[in-house]
Amino acid sequence: MSLVKFESMLKTNNIYFFDLVEFEEIIIHYLDAGKHSLAKKAVKLGLEQHPESVDLKLLQVELFIFDNDLDNASLLLRKIELLEPNNDEVFIQKATIQSKSGKHKEAIENLNKALLHTEDKVDVWSLMGMEYLYLDDFENARLSFAKCIDVDYEDYSALYNIVYCFDMEKEHEQAIKYLTSYINVNPYCEVAWHQLGRQHFVLDQFKEALRAFDYAVLIDESFIGGYLEKAKTLEELGEYQEAIDNYLITLELDDPTAFAYVRIGECYERLEKYEAAISYYKKAVHEDPLLDRGWILLTNLFYNEGNYEKASYYIAKALKIDENNTLYWRRYSEIKIKMNFYEEAVIGFEKCLELRDEAIEIYVSLADVQSFLGDFNDALTTLFQAQKIYKNFAEIEYRLAGLFFILNKNKYGFNHLIQGLQIDYDYHVILKELYPAVLEDDQIKSLLVNYKKALE
Repeated sequence: MSLVKFESMLKTNNIYFFDLVEFEEIIIHYLDAGKHSLAKKAVKLGLEQHPESVDLKLLQVELFIFDNDLDNASLLLRKIELLEPNNDEVFIQKATIQSKSGKHKEAIENLNKALLHTEDKVDVWSLMGMEYLYLDDFENARLSFAKCIDVDYEDYSALYNIVYCFDMEKEHEQAIKYLTSYINVNPYCEVAWHQLGRQHFVLDQFKEALRAFDYAVLIDESFIGGYLEKAKTLEELGEYQEAIDNYLITLELDDPTAFAYVRIGECYERLEKYEAAISYYKKAVHEDPLLDRGWILLTNLFYNEGNYEKASYYIAKALKIDENNTLYWRRYSEIKIKMNFYEEAVIGFEKCLELRDEAIEIYVSLADVQSFLGDFNDALTTLFQAQKIYKNFAEIEYRLAGLFFILNKNKYGFNHLIQGLQIDYDYHVILKELYPAVLEDDQIKSLLVNYKKALE
């Protein structure tokens, strides 16, 4: 009623009187609704009618802080503190200002002062826990949130924060002990069972995790997070059909997600039900066209099936979303080689190197394609670049040997061939695969035979 009266006053410019409680209710309503301009008007009119009200002044401080006007907020707080030196809200707002200024230790000091004067310690402990989190002091943060739980066992926000602290400290065994003791007191808390399952999952204790998630969804049959974690756990246990069933439950409970579609597709792929896998991967990219993971999964599946045309189409989709992903460029080149598009394969491998993917496989694959195209000098350049990073690698030495023999630079060819034989004799078969003409040379044949005899 007072809210309607206030808004009517704003429209008509008439001035109505409101008692202090009414103003506080109006202002808090606007703050909760995010209507800060109306809250400011209510504070202004309220202070005109009740100029000595500390509560209204504290609400004005809150608005100053929201506007990041910390100087005026601090100035007004000092005035309020002179009037009410033991007002807990003064210390809480001081702490808020210091927190926004990055002075988290000072904020904690003021929150400790607030604890001396407040009857609602839970809110202060919660704020203190957040300040400790800002300082990465996870132990004290956890202890602060634990005090909130001691007062209210259904403070799930505090429970999540306690588990987060355990996670950050990698104290998963301790988290399990804490959650187990919590469940002993509050056994029908699906949140606690869910978090307990997560801790077991992190420790690869999948059977224990599954048991915890089972309880979570038994307590709350609409708990989507519980079904998702249960499905992931079933995947780890190799129970792919059951995992699919649980992912499907999440699709019934809420709007479909690309994540769930992808996971279902992966389960079907592991079950070797490739048509079903493709169907769900397509649903995933339809749901989220920017999900490059969906496109690359389609790419890999068609690549493995030997359908390189479709694989090429889908890898292009993935690269359009993330053109800096070297794994995608590797697959791009592999597909182009299968399609006999060698120039495009070169582009892909060169892109990998440009993006600092300097794996030995990239260098030798690029050199092999360049050799196949007859770009022998380019292939040599590529291998010499690789040699700066990979010393004494047979993969490089034999290829250098083959290239030098082809270019009729036999002295260099023999040097690299001998180097390759010393590193790994058996790998010399790569010469037959890449440079078969080289092995027709009698000197090279003789060297290989004699080196083998020397090893026997």
